[in-house]
Amino acid sequence: MTDEQRPCPSRRAVLCATGAAGVTALLTGCQTYGEPVAAPVAADPPGGGAPASGDPVAEPAGSGDSADADAPAGGQAAALAAVADLPVGGGRILADRGVVLTRPTQETVKAYSATCTHAGCTVTRVDGGTIVCGCHNSKFDIADGSVRGGPAGSPLPPVAVSVRDGQVLLA
Repeated sequence: MTDEQRPCPSRRAVLCATGAAGVTALLTGCQTYGEPVAAPVAADPPGGGAPASGDPVAEPAGSGDSADADAPAGGQAAALAAVADLPVGGGRILADRGVVLTRPTQETVKAYSATCTHAGCTVTRVDGGTIVCGCHNSKFDIADGSVRGGPAGSPLPPVAVSVRDGQVLLA
């Protein structure tokens, strides 16, 4: 039987076959996304002034006032990570805090929201100078949070941090 002689399947058969596959694909792709993390804007580093000698500089992410809800009663911000734990040219995702820390150079620490601007997934890894979202493969630059690829159209929002005594703190 040639292709021209082969009868077409009924519309019902096509819908049933593709409908089951479509539902399966939709259910397979379902994911619950966390609430978007509001990134605090920069404020003066705690104690105001230059970082302790030898500490990398945590560059300001923005401007405005910021109340640190994570600060202990003494007013000192809780440490997010040790600078020594951040590889130069890489970073670390703190999904529970909604923050990704990066270290573009030996002297610089940056922080961004860990929530991808495309579909609200939490970014999954820091690799080759980029922050990567595993949901749809959006990529962001570790130095400025800008989009380097994928479907995301907006950069990752910056999060203000400071470095004190070798520890990265929310600013």
